[in-house]
Amino acid sequence: MKKKNLPLGYDDFRKLRETDRYFVDKTMMIGEFLDYGDEVALITRPRRFGKTLNMTMLREFLDITKDSRDIFDGLAIMNTEYAGQINAQPVIYFTLKDCNAQTPEELSAALCNALFTEYNRYYKIAKNRPEDIDCFPYFETLYFKIASRSATLVELSESVSLLERVASELYQKPVILLWDEYDTPIMSSHQYQYHDRISAFIANFYGSALKGQQYLEKALLTGIQRVAKESIFSKLNNVIVYTILDKQYASYFGFTAQETSQILEYYGYTLDEGVRRMYDGYHIGGMEIYNPWSILNYCKSGELRPYWVNTSSNSLIRENLKTADETFRQDFETLAQYGEVEVALNLETSYEELQNNATLWGLFINAGYLTVREKTGYELYIIRFVNMEVKDEFKNIVAESIGSDGGNFSRMVNALTKCDYEKFFSNYRNIILSCTSYYDSVQNAGQFENPYHMLTLGMMISLDSLYQIKSNYETGDGRADIRMISREPTKRAHIIIEFKCTENVEKGAQEALNQIFEQRYAEGLRAEAPEGEILCLGIAHFKKRCAMRHEIV
Repeated sequence: MKKKNLPLGYDDFRKLRETDRYFVDKTMMIGEFLDYGDEVALITRPRRFGKTLNMTMLREFLDITKDSRDIFDGLAIMNTEYAGQINAQPVIYFTLKDCNAQTPEELSAALCNALFTEYNRYYKIAKNRPEDIDCFPYFETLYFKIASRSATLVELSESVSLLERVASELYQKPVILLWDEYDTPIMSSHQYQYHDRISAFIANFYGSALKGQQYLEKALLTGIQRVAKESIFSKLNNVIVYTILDKQYASYFGFTAQETSQILEYYGYTLDEGVRRMYDGYHIGGMEIYNPWSILNYCKSGELRPYWVNTSSNSLIRENLKTADETFRQDFETLAQYGEVEVALNLETSYEELQNNATLWGLFINAGYLTVREKTGYELYIIRFVNMEVKDEFKNIVAESIGSDGGNFSRMVNALTKCDYEKFFSNYRNIILSCTSYYDSVQNAGQFENPYHMLTLGMMISLDSLYQIKSNYETGDGRADIRMISREPTKRAHIIIEFKCTENVEKGAQEALNQIFEQRYAEGLRAEAPEGEILCLGIAHFKKRCAMRHEIV
């Protein structure tokens, strides 16, 4: 039997169903949405977890202007009492995922693009019935400005609320608003530092559409993170937020273990330990969830390699990591060493609006780079790395956070695992050069002040499948900077690295190597790992110069 094509790149529900691609049935989400009494709900999830597909599914089921019975035929929702509510309400749907603008002027044009499809759809209906729309002249004027991409932010500030009124008056029913990736304009305004210039617009744009709106029955928003009530949404206190900690809607974004097993079996694969290590690890509402984008790509290629990280920008993570304080650095090091750490966590406020460690960890969680293992107290959680796919990306984030190139980092750690010392040191030197230039230029003193320390963190994260790695670990008669016990000592050596920072780098490298033996670091490691060789590395650097000495015992 010919297999159905994979839905890779298909985030439009109608298109996916009409082309008869493999579909994981999430239609019971429609029933939950209709049942919940939320006037405005926000679901926060990482990118590529099916937000847009689910929102277009809701649109197709609910929209009174459509006939969607054929594309829902055979799906779970049609065997319930909700089937009678298909295509019964006016719906407004739009996505702001492409509104990542660098200036207010660019944002205005991007919002016109985002709004145009729905404005055009309702204008075609309204122009034949202008007598039914009390505000038709104003609506028509704004429609033509949106069509020509000339509407200003001031003119757009009540564009959504105006469209709600028009749709409601046309069908004499309150509107359902579906707003996908709502937070993109807000985050870009912070990223490109023009948020203060548009804060009044943002408050009006969202507030007029979602608060006290007589033409609105229900609204559902999706995004990566929640924007604080205390700022632009200070008056928007009717939003119910469903984060990755909440059970509501938990199974509808991403694949459950059962769904993952079924799709893998359909395409001739199995849910084995390799797949689990690479793509499992998300805990949403207490459920085990797999990254759907990665699973679909694995079904296509059959290769266990990173997929999701190549689609998701880590710019927010990278930029904010640069300004992290000492407490965050220590917790990050604990996370890198042990795979998990207990921290204060805030998922209710965006880091851009309230910059502290709790919201920074929340950014990592909301963006999909870390996950929550358990709650241990009030706002205290044990968080951990998600899986090997995401760990691999962390090495690039660490490298970029100190101004280096991820390729140099990959080559460096790969050479180290193969005991190619000259290649290891060559790439290490290249990284130190870029790190030093970076630190000189941004004067980032006191925050991850030692480039080698960040290199340590990157190695601990990216090599933990090959080594048990500890930083500043007590062994022998002292504390080794890095101690790496090989998980397969017959294939690769154990490693001890000691760093020095001194003007005479040649002498410093030898002193670092001598310290390994004088403090009996190798003997301490040997007590835990009796088999295999031990590579001892002494590395010294000073500004843009560095030197290395090594010995195998």
